[in-house]
Amino acid sequence: MLSSERERLLVMEQKLRESVIGQDEAIKGVQFDAVRRSRAGIQDINRPLGSFLFLGPTGVGKTELTKALAGFLFDDRNAILRIDMSEYMEKHAISCLIGAPPSLYRI
Repeated sequence: MLSSERERLLVMEQKLRESVIGQDEAIKGVQFDAVRRSRAGIQDINRPLGSFLFLGPTGVGKTELTKALAGFLFDDRNAILRIDMSEYMEKHAISCLIGAPPSLYRI
């Protein structure tokens, strides 16, 4: 790992606090160790860098924190996979996420 990358990872939490105001508790909850392990090369390269689940009511900064983290890690605030669970309130809507059950694929 380059020393510049190492220094960048050491200030990751501080940089996120600067871009996501008033969410110190949420930022503390992010598992930065997983990110640091991945960037240090001691994690299986076939596994994702991390999977983060941000929960809470509308307007508390979940998406902003996610975009700030993506921007920090990948230099692209849109490098996220966002799943809005309010779209899956109806029982049948889950098929949009995981696909239709095999019984619907009759040939």
